[in-house]
Formats: sequence, C-alpha cells, structure tokens
Amino acid sequence: MNEPAASDIIVLDKVDKRFGANYAVQDLSFTVQRGQIVALLGRTGAGKSTALHLIMGVMAPTSGHLIVDGLDPYRQFKQLRGKLAVSFQTDRLLPWRSAIDNVALGLQILGFGAAERRRRAEEWLANVKITGAANLAKFPHELSGGMRQRTSLARALAVDPNLLLLDESFSQLDHVTSAALRTDVADLVRRLSKTCVLITHRIDDALEMADRVLVLTAPARVAYDLVIPPGLRHDKAWLAEQERAIAAAMAAPLESSATGLAESGAEQPRVT
Repeated sequence: MNEPAASDIIVLDKVDKRFGANYAVQDLSFTVQRGQIVALLGRTGAGKSTALHLIMGVMAPTSGHLIVDGLDPYRQFKQLRGKLAVSFQTDRLLPWRSAIDNVALGLQILGFGAAERRRRAEEWLANVKITGAANLAKFPHELSGGMRQRTSLARALAVDPNLLLLDESFSQLDHVTSAALRTDVADLVRRLSKTCVLITHRIDDALEMADRVLVLTAPARVAYDLVIPPGLRHDKAWLAEQERAIAAAMAAPLESSATGLAESGAEQPRVT
C-alpha cells in the first residue's frame, strides 16, 4: 500500500470481505480527505453496511489495508474511542434518560465530570437546534421523530470526534423533516470542519449533503465517483444530469447476496 497522504482520514486499499465463499466487499479502494462529506450510496445489498462496519472496526477485512485516522480500526479499536462517532438509522436513545442525559452519555463514558458533561450536552443540543429547559428534560417518547434524530446526532458530536459516520440517519423521517435535518447537519459539519461519511440508498441525501458521492454496487465496489463542486451544488440542471448518471450506476445488477448474509447474521460484528 502507498503511504497515505496527511490529508486522508480514511484509506481503503484493495479491501475484501468474504463470508464463506461469497464476497460482500471486493477490491474496494477509496480515500476520504479530512473535512470532506462523502456519501457511500447504493441499493440494498450493495455492501454499504459491511463497508461501514469495516470502517467502524467492528469487523476485520478478509484482505487488503484499511486505515482510519491513522489507526487500524479493528486491531486498534479502543484507540478510536472518541475519535469516531456514529449516528444510526434509528436514534438508539436510552428511554430512561432525558434528552440532555442521552447526549451526555458518551462524555460520561469518556470520564468527563458532571458539570462539564451538562455544559457540553447543552451546547451540542443547541447546535442541532434543541433549546429550552423543557425540551432538554424530555424523555425520548416525548420527542418527535426529528427531535429524537437531532438528539442522536448531538450525542454523536458531543465527544468532538474527528470523524462522523451517518448510517441512513434520515431515512425514517418524513420528507420535510429529513430535508431540514440534512441541511442543518451538513452546515454544522462544514462549520466545524468535521469529516463525515454518509451511508444512504437515497440519491437526494447524497447530492444535497456530500462533497463527493461514491456509488457502490455489489460486492461493494465503486461504480461511480462524483465530486460536487461548490459552485454547482445548487445548479438544478447539473444536479438532474448527475442524478440520472447515479441512478444508472445504481441500477447495475447485484452480483452477490453476501451482504444480506452479513446483515442477517452470517458473521456478527463485535459489540461496540
């Protein structure tokens, strides 16, 4: 493997992941630069979830080289704590903890004192547009779907990670709520100069948020690589052309069902 550039926070070089004789990821190579928002886009079964698990370090590649923030994410899993955070498709909030206590959870695990946990949790909830003592004190069942997802994002960001992974984080929200949250998250990530990898099957998510879109087809290989210049981010004609090209790339036939095996438990990723 060539020496990674200093600007690269994620490096995959000819990464394979097999489940038995089946490939979920095959010869996958790409890099993500610090400060970028990169979308991994593909249909169900394209290997997105397996690629995410490899980046998170909860499963090891079968072969190839993978580096995340200078570390081997599987072998140096504990050393990534606090450097990498994930927001999932479901909010995964603890029902017995209030919004502010949910956001403070990661800070508690990292050993921050009570006063500092509360200060940071309030700050990050404000960053995702949740303010007011009444809202901070609400439990998950008292929050709307959009507010629960915002709370989940605040919890991920509160530990001040170098890398934020969004795993279908907007897919269960209605169109209006999803669009507003995508805009707010993208603006926040760019303002804070964070690096973000978005896992999604929705073209609108990818085009509206990302600086770069990687279309994956099974077994998790890059079928299309699109860089979105800032000057064209709101060019409707250009975006429509790219949407057609992405849709054509996503329509490529799935070559393997191995990703489905992974998702159904052929090999369970270790618990984080």
